Amino acid sequence: VLSTDRIIAMSFPSSGKQSFYRNPIEEVARFLDTKHTDHYKVYNLCSEKGYDPKYFHYRVERIFIDDHNVPALQDMLKFTASVREWMSQDEKNIIAIHCKGGKGR
Repeated sequence: VLSTDRIIAMSFPSSGKQSFYRNPIEEVARFLDTKHTDHYKVYNLCSEKGYDPKYFHYRVERIFIDDHNVPALQDMLKFTASVREWMSQDEKNIIAIHCKGGKGR
């Protein structure tokens, strides 16, 4: 997990066999709930797959970007507007952003 003060970049929060080599979704949720209780929002940039947003108290936004592709301008504008709104609501708010591997998008 790579982070700044208010931005965390990570790989896909996974379950099952994929959790052996990707972030286990339960551990990601526990980390965010412990360190950033009620002050985080997760952005899933992976068009290939999703997960149940209940793990993150339904604070998940999905932007469909294909792996190793440039996002559409409309999608980038939607993403940046959402991040700007969330971050401006409270100085404690952070975002956790991911794609599949954590670096492709």
